[in-house]
Amino acid sequence: MEAFHQSSFYGYLALERRFSAHTLSAYQSDLANFIAFLEQQCLTSLDGVRHSHIRSWMVAQMQEGQSNRSINRRLSCLKTYFKYLKKRGFIDKDPMKKVISPKTGTRLPVYVQESQMTALFTFHDFGDDYLGQLHRIILELLYATGMRRSELSNLKIKDIDFGRSVFRVLGKGQKERFAPIPPYIVAILNAFITLRAATFPSAETPPFLLLNRKGAQMSPESIYYVVHKYLSLVTTVEQRSPHVLRHSFATHLSNNGADLNAIKELLGHSSLAATQIYMHNNIERLKKVYDQAHPKSAEPEDEPPV
Repeated sequence: MEAFHQSSFYGYLALERRFSAHTLSAYQSDLANFIAFLEQQCLTSLDGVRHSHIRSWMVAQMQEGQSNRSINRRLSCLKTYFKYLKKRGFIDKDPMKKVISPKTGTRLPVYVQESQMTALFTFHDFGDDYLGQLHRIILELLYATGMRRSELSNLKIKDIDFGRSVFRVLGKGQKERFAPIPPYIVAILNAFITLRAATFPSAETPPFLLLNRKGAQMSPESIYYVVHKYLSLVTTVEQRSPHVLRHSFATHLSNNGADLNAIKELLGHSSLAATQIYMHNNIERLKKVYDQAHPKSAEPEDEPPV
């Protein structure tokens, strides 16, 4: 039996928590890093692990140049790990209880301007062939729904309810939500499905909406490549990923007055705290409106006392 019960922990994450392959890989890497540190401290089992060892590991991470954000991500893995160990009776006390996470500043989401998204769909010619329309539908759906790239990759034709104008989306942990299909998307979607059927007429065609040129499921990595390619045509933001389109979707909704709880539901967030970052633009916009419109906003500050 493994001294640190890694295999059973990974099985728990995959089968019970239903973590995605990407998240599972990140947890495996983070835990391997921590266990390697423990072994350097001559700890060969869980029996001697204390909160002081975790704090020492955090210091070592900082000395290696890891940011507080990266360290907190790895601590999240350790919190899940030690909770699992305690629940299964492998340890009596959770050493993470005395560990304080390093503070991080709020990182505002990177997004594409509304005018830039309009320019992409208005002036770029995607072509009428299957590949061009595949690229177009990827961009249209990500921006219109705020789906994650993994969610879009796994979207099946049966998940599209034209009658109710909604997509059935399976998010993190197989959590189900419904994303509205905007009226302008209906015609684009129907045309793409017709083109898809003509391009891949075989009865054995995979059920996924997005198929690559070989007729196989479009991978999240391929979706990333498509988005990066086209966003490079209209924006200079450093990040040009599907997640940036998700941020753009939420930010533009917020800027145009959407209720924060509604944005939370559309994104599939489990808590409102994760959605509040999209209020940043609203706050700045309100400040500008105040400065321009309030009669007292332009008054000079009082002279300081002499």
